[in-house]
Amino acid sequence: MSDFPDIPPGISLADALRSAPLDALENRILIGHALQLTRIQLITQSERLLTAAEATQLSALLRRRLQGEPIAYLVGEREFFGLAMQVTPDVLIPRPDTELLVELALERLPLQGKALDMGTGSGAIAVAIAHTRPDVAMTALDVSEAALKVAASNAQRHGAKVDFLRSDWYAALGEVAAPYLDLIVSNPPYIVAGDAHLSQGDLRFEPIAALTDHADGLSALRIIIDGAAAYLKPDGWLLMEHGYDQSEAVRKLLAQRGFAEVQSWRDLAGIERVSGGKLPRAS
Repeated sequence: MSDFPDIPPGISLADALRSAPLDALENRILIGHALQLTRIQLITQSERLLTAAEATQLSALLRRRLQGEPIAYLVGEREFFGLAMQVTPDVLIPRPDTELLVELALERLPLQGKALDMGTGSGAIAVAIAHTRPDVAMTALDVSEAALKVAASNAQRHGAKVDFLRSDWYAALGEVAAPYLDLIVSNPPYIVAGDAHLSQGDLRFEPIAALTDHADGLSALRIIIDGAAAYLKPDGWLLMEHGYDQSEAVRKLLAQRGFAEVQSWRDLAGIERVSGGKLPRAS
């Protein structure tokens, strides 16, 4: 279906919506994006005729979508925690299930707390926390310079104060005189190398290094857990997103490192998607 006939110039918006080859919602999103029209304008201007340039641009967008390219990359943004986040192929597309991570973090952050988002990507988690809780001192790191540029753009767009740092996990933080963080949060690469999902759907187009650790899916989670005690205050929380079948393994890793109140939380589909624990005072 990727070789569908081009949208002809001179066609009305109403006819373009009817003849475009995607489902009604995706047709509306892409036509609205191509013509820079809101949903209401698509209705009120339904008899407007497409110019040759508009028809060409729209046909190109539709063809890219039919080839599987994610809607979020085509339009350049995705909503997350009620905020429109810029996304590019340099970052993962924020997903609704990850909002659970933000909700859990907000519940556990004290007034004027200090938080760290590891592997921030688009910055969605850090920006959502900082936007909701401007009292929080939010730091976010990523090894990808391209991702950090997207994240910084999202922070500026929403007036969220976030300090961004290029770092391979904890490397750039260095040694600290005393633990200073109230919370560490992360959605690291956790898909097992060779998993069939990596060659399906939107994942085909997303940055591979942000999806998989090229190993057992737990290596990044181990690094985060192993290093957290050096930076977390007593009673500080570590919260991490992980795969649908990794909760038991992550809880075990947390317990082995002495975390207390170790538990997992379920996402919108009822899957244990986030696990975490609190650093006890004895640590």
